[in-house]
Amino acid sequence: MVQYKVTVFTGDILNSTTLNNVFIKLVGTDGESDRTWLVGLKGASSFVRGAVSKFKVSCSTSLGNLVLIELDKQSLPLFPEDAWFCAKVEVKSPEGDIYSFPIYRWITDSKVHRFRDGKALRIFEDNHHLGRYSRQQEIHQREEDYRWDAYAEGIPHSMKAENPSSLPYEVQFSFTKTTEFLYTASTGLTELKLKGLDNCKKKWDNIESINRVFCCKKTEISEYVQEHWKEDAFFGYQFLNGVNPMLIQLCTALPSNFPVTDDMVFPHGQSSLADEMKKGNIFLCDYKRLDGVKANTINGKKQYLMAPLILLHKAPDDKLMPIAIQLKQTPSDDNPIFLPTDSEYDWLIAKIFVRSADFNEHQLNVHLLRTHLLAEVFAVSLLRNVPMVHPLYKLLKPHTRYTLQINFLARRLLISDTGNFTQFASSGGEGMFTILDRSLSSLTYSSLCIPDDIAERGVEAVPNFYYRDDGLKVWDIIHRFVQGMLSYYYKSDSDVEQDSELQKWILDIYEHGFLSRAETGIPQTFTSVTELIKFVTMVIYTCSAQHAAVNCGQFDYAGWMPNTPISLQLPPPTTKGTTSEATMLATFPDVNVTVQGMATVWLLSKQSSDFVPLGHYPEDHFTEEIPRKMIKDFQTELETLSGAIKARNKHLKVPYTYMDPALVENSVAI
Repeated sequence: MVQYKVTVFTGDILNSTTLNNVFIKLVGTDGESDRTWLVGLKGASSFVRGAVSKFKVSCSTSLGNLVLIELDKQSLPLFPEDAWFCAKVEVKSPEGDIYSFPIYRWITDSKVHRFRDGKALRIFEDNHHLGRYSRQQEIHQREEDYRWDAYAEGIPHSMKAENPSSLPYEVQFSFTKTTEFLYTASTGLTELKLKGLDNCKKKWDNIESINRVFCCKKTEISEYVQEHWKEDAFFGYQFLNGVNPMLIQLCTALPSNFPVTDDMVFPHGQSSLADEMKKGNIFLCDYKRLDGVKANTINGKKQYLMAPLILLHKAPDDKLMPIAIQLKQTPSDDNPIFLPTDSEYDWLIAKIFVRSADFNEHQLNVHLLRTHLLAEVFAVSLLRNVPMVHPLYKLLKPHTRYTLQINFLARRLLISDTGNFTQFASSGGEGMFTILDRSLSSLTYSSLCIPDDIAERGVEAVPNFYYRDDGLKVWDIIHRFVQGMLSYYYKSDSDVEQDSELQKWILDIYEHGFLSRAETGIPQTFTSVTELIKFVTMVIYTCSAQHAAVNCGQFDYAGWMPNTPISLQLPPPTTKGTTSEATMLATFPDVNVTVQGMATVWLLSKQSSDFVPLGHYPEDHFTEEIPRKMIKDFQTELETLSGAIKARNKHLKVPYTYMDPALVENSVAI
């Protein structure tokens, strides 16, 4: 008779305790144990929150190398079946070998659950029939649990779910996250001291009235925005370091539909557009995806959404200054090109229309599509196709945390028929799906990879571009980490080609995320280790740093409404010299639209107390020494970058914090 020493770790999270009886079976290459009831000295407290409990399992002979364990739990008479969050199980064999089985899952029923040893072996070399069988069973169950759904035509598919509680336990919010999210969502107007204004459908009388509302809640940056929102230099700065740094590009030739002349922008002949373009000093922002989009009707009034073109000039002091704005795509007599030399309110209102267009482009394309919806596709495909023992699962699972539930809530609370965005944004409703469809149609793989994106937009040398500087450094650190981890498991390109689970993962992403559009450049298969490393780097970067860059500053830049109006309710001027402060105030959204917008960006910018920063992995999925060392090195590199960013920010009037690894969440969780 031989004995195996079993240690069971119950998770240290709320409600993780079970009072049910827990059973285990050990399965090895040379046999299996009896199903054994885990009963020990601790009795009923063996599986309470945070417990580490030890047991013995007796076998007549050695089981050889352990392949997997089977766990199940059964309720006692008169006691209900409960949910148990098991963190991991460790088994010490009679030979002295220690096997670790990472679980980190809720076990909610009385079924038998199988878990593999934590060594993320190259599983295409795992030929043991028990291993193959357990993986096949796991994938079959996951295909049942994680089903694709088409929320709307022309956008990435999502996970099918009736409500948040119907999501599998392993992807639901924690109790803490649920409580905080619901509290913030339900008390946002109260916390911002805006209660009572949410039903006020009046126009704003003056800027001071907006200021009194805004004064209720400020951040350091939002206060700076309030003070400087009219300034051209700050307007230009936001294209680099605001919440939408994704549109600006080098201009080497004027678009044919943007007939700016030298006399307009260099009236004294001190330079020319051609010369400044040659020097790399002219930049363009083009909101063509918004052209012809049907604008919303809010409070019974038609709203207006423009598709502007903006020309910017890098001045000798390195500031990026707007020099021309055309608010509609087609040149005409009633579509003037606005200039800094125009009257104060002609120029200011032109910039306001640009900032409102930017809000809608940012929310739907840059934020919703390019981070939230893609992150959901990456997650669902992973959970459907890749077993827990797989190194890709272990690497990417932490970057899927809370994404499925937050996206379900976004569809219900923001973009449904009664959602805040649908009701109060100028692109809400029909226009929203037009923009999403156009955005997916124009999305490319290279634009999701910041080194390629920066090069394609020609913005490598723009000064004071902190999104680029920090983003490239974060990308490089992630890339080195991913390269080390995947190269440890995949020794050759043929290893990648022969990994059927890996190939199913990328094919599902291609079909359900990018709707089988080859022109996006998204791979349908992986043929090399290098190709795999780049794609996985993009996935981690998108789910963490990129989301942080386009999400966390929303209240900073949109809390002061005049800087980023959620909607506008007068058309832009068709002739110059007809505007005033009264025109601007009448153009701004009504009071209730303003405060609903403020409450929404407040909610979206609110960090949870159970936030997990980039590179931190509370769950020990990797058990091998070398990958664990790589994780520590990854964390050290991120800490060093965080320190450098904090040191730089001390010298900036407007600190750029959104890519600081210490403040970047590991996943799309808000």
